[in-house]
Amino acid sequence: MMGYFSDKVVWITGASSGLGAELAKQLSREGARLILTGRNAAALEAVQQQCQTACKILPADLEKDATPELAAAALAAFNQVDILINNAGITQRALAEDTLPEVERRLMEINFFAPVMLTRQLLPHFRERKGGQIVVISSMAGLMGFPLRTTYAASKHALKGYFETLQVEHTIPGFDITIVSPGRVNTPISLNAVTASGAAHNQMDEGQANGIPVADCAARILKAMRRKEKHVIIARSERVLWWLRKNISPLYYTIARKAGMKHS
Repeated sequence: MMGYFSDKVVWITGASSGLGAELAKQLSREGARLILTGRNAAALEAVQQQCQTACKILPADLEKDATPELAAAALAAFNQVDILINNAGITQRALAEDTLPEVERRLMEINFFAPVMLTRQLLPHFRERKGGQIVVISSMAGLMGFPLRTTYAASKHALKGYFETLQVEHTIPGFDITIVSPGRVNTPISLNAVTASGAAHNQMDEGQANGIPVADCAARILKAMRRKEKHVIIARSERVLWWLRKNISPLYYTIARKAGMKHS
């Protein structure tokens, strides 16, 4: 029996580690053909070796390479793309007043402009094929503020706003967008978080280390894709904070400030 992902071509950005790598492995087990993009070609090759289906790597630095040429190369890999998972991103550990402007621009380029540009390049392809799917890995920081992540939160708020609007605006038949808002997931993302100067954080935060297992997060994303859910939240304590933000906002501000500064 053919499953939802059988023989579909899925392009995953940020696929060299963490959530992107786990999504690749789970999608491969579901029968998808894969295109993996990330900055580290060797790491992409390592993920490729763990995939059971046809898998091609397309190394790129999305801070500067989210171009029509990159999208054309992805389309040429299997002569089609059925699903784009905009997973690539970089997080932050710095106070707003200390963060250099060039660091803020880098965060916006990778987290917001890159997925927007790649999506726009594929929309004509999806229209021609009368179908397709975009998955956007946003964050709970795209729903509420959290200390030491001002520009990261701004980029994720922008991402959710853009793709939520595209959900109600597009007229492409058979085309769906799923926005994913995870809380902290147990991946190495905090190691590569940028500090105020742009240097790597190089620390595994307590909250990250105790986060949702990456396999569980990836499995829930695949479930949302099959169901074509518009928005899915995958979170633990962050879900409580979000409820407080909507219903008891003074308490939210107190708890978020203390928790964020203590546990990162």
